[in-house]
Amino acid sequence: MTKPLWDVRSVTDFKDLLTQSAELFGDKDAYRIKNSDGEYYGITYKEHKEDVDALGTSLLAMGLKNESIAVIGENRYEWCTTYLAVTGGVGIIVPLDKELPIDELKNLIKRSNVKAIVFSGKFNSVMQELKNENNNLKYYIDMDLESEENDILSFKKLIANGKKLIAGGDKKYLNAKIDPEKMAILLFTSGTTDLAKGVMLSTKNILTNIMAISSVIPISENDRVLSILPLHHTYECTADFLTPIYKGVTIHFNEGLKYIGKNLQEVKPTFVLVVPLILESIHKKIWATINKENKTGKVKTALKLTGFMNNYFKIDLTKNVFKDIHKFLGGSIKFLIVGGAAPDNDVIKDLREFGITVRQGYGLTETSPIIAVNQLKKYKDAAAGLPLPGLEVKIHEPDEEGIGEIKVKGDSIMLGYYQNEEATNNVLKKGWLYTGDLGYMDKDGFLHITGRQKNVIVTRNGKNIFPEEVEAYLNKSEYIKECIVYGKEHKDDTMVCALIHPDFDLVKSALSKNEITDEEVYNFIKAEVKKINKDMPLYKKVKTIEIRKEEFIKTTTKKIKRNANINNN
Repeated sequence: MTKPLWDVRSVTDFKDLLTQSAELFGDKDAYRIKNSDGEYYGITYKEHKEDVDALGTSLLAMGLKNESIAVIGENRYEWCTTYLAVTGGVGIIVPLDKELPIDELKNLIKRSNVKAIVFSGKFNSVMQELKNENNNLKYYIDMDLESEENDILSFKKLIANGKKLIAGGDKKYLNAKIDPEKMAILLFTSGTTDLAKGVMLSTKNILTNIMAISSVIPISENDRVLSILPLHHTYECTADFLTPIYKGVTIHFNEGLKYIGKNLQEVKPTFVLVVPLILESIHKKIWATINKENKTGKVKTALKLTGFMNNYFKIDLTKNVFKDIHKFLGGSIKFLIVGGAAPDNDVIKDLREFGITVRQGYGLTETSPIIAVNQLKKYKDAAAGLPLPGLEVKIHEPDEEGIGEIKVKGDSIMLGYYQNEEATNNVLKKGWLYTGDLGYMDKDGFLHITGRQKNVIVTRNGKNIFPEEVEAYLNKSEYIKECIVYGKEHKDDTMVCALIHPDFDLVKSALSKNEITDEEVYNFIKAEVKKINKDMPLYKKVKTIEIRKEEFIKTTTKKIKRNANINNN
């Protein structure tokens, strides 16, 4: 089992977490918020606790003790305040995906028996529609409303009223007893509402994960983070909101994917959490700028020089030589953590040569979420990382290559799936969570992911092909933006097929044409695939391709929805 690198302070629940952080970091900014004039202002840890206590007090006064309360909206201070207020002594928080269609929102609200919903003003029209329906929702709370309007409550007013109640002696929320082992968070996995599972997590589950992360990744009150990924996703919520609050970090919120570059310049974060799509986008923009400025030759020469100095003299010149690239990321980045899906190892290595540290991690909503992460000084680019301290990770029934289903045991494992005993029993067995992911442990204890069990293509002669591995080969081509590999029965065997979304602009450039036909695109990409096939064993070679003109359907964390894209093509 992995040993902690640092001692961490113990916390019992979210109320305790925030109370301790308010005492430790009181007048330090917990958040820096951008106002309508484009200026940043701070909210201290002490002020944050006061707002959380006030909102919790108001929610209890409204009769919402032990009820489910949903939150939906962009990443923002009010979202975080709602999460901590509800889990700190009111009831169960139900974070909802802001990209869901209204019918799916209605379904999830009904399934989770939500009694109140806190929402961004952008969802006002959706809430008006919900209000006209016969549902169990008693309260609608708008994060942006100044005062109550058409039976929709004002978030700001609730905080103001809560402060008055506390000043008048109402201590029900402040003195609320919390059972850290009871369900406090209900998270729905991505998928259609009939298939989406409700993952039940306790505060103990998440706090165990927070303390384990903090024992192997060095973050402190001197750090700044830019929150980019959606907060309803456990990866972002645990690692980029709750862990920073635990450690005294200052949180800033990204204004949207197209503003990442601008916000990086403004915030100058010391670390950022990303998914592979964002990491690869950063990598491409760096090289696009280099090529545009006709500096490719100079940069490659500089890379050889800095590599030589580092390898032979242990002198790191990268931050000085490539200072413009570091400025692109704000100039203060210590490391990037990438999760959510497997990143391209070549991108990680390439960024390292520029002096940018990237570490891969792996986890599931069901594990609160982090299972393994590469440490700053102990890492392997191709690995998902070392299991977190306190977690047991084993390979179930490994084959001759050591590959089998990954199973996990520890205090961060979910309570089960909401109102779905059958699905719970399928994955939770004798304290072990069977992840459905396939992988192996190497001799140094690093976990490697090879693919999803349900995605494996099995040939007639018993060969297992992991689509993710073939996709990694295809994605190395600069002309292939995205791809999905799948199996298709053909005569006496299973054929490996690829659905490909090309980079049409690069294909045009390669063919020296302003306009290209579908046939020209197909033939060009087919030739690329033929080259790539030479690097793969015969049974893994892609036999047929289809060209997709639009980008693939993705989750809000930019993961490609494999089945949805194959079925809709």
